[in-house]
Amino acid sequence: MPASRINMRKIKDVLRLHFEGKQPYQNIATALGISKGVVTKYISLAMAAKLDWKAVEAMDEAELERRLLACARADETYVQPDYARIHQNLVKKA
Repeated sequence: MPASRINMRKIKDVLRLHFEGKQPYQNIATALGISKGVVTKYISLAMAAKLDWKAVEAMDEAELERRLLACARADETYVQPDYARIHQNLVKKA
């Protein structure tokens, strides 16, 4: 079952504490009650989108979501494995 999604207000707080407060990831995670991995994910997404605190602060939550998740979707494309070839290799005798 997938984890529940974090609201954009909390993500904005993550970015504020990182960019403005210069807080370590663990401190941000503890303060907001989320995992350190989630903090790392959203800070990485913001950096990939070339966002700083001034840009984030000026955005509404819908715009921030579009900017952050647009970068994430670009990384999700990958080549499907050739299942027929894998099956042939598994059937071969060693």
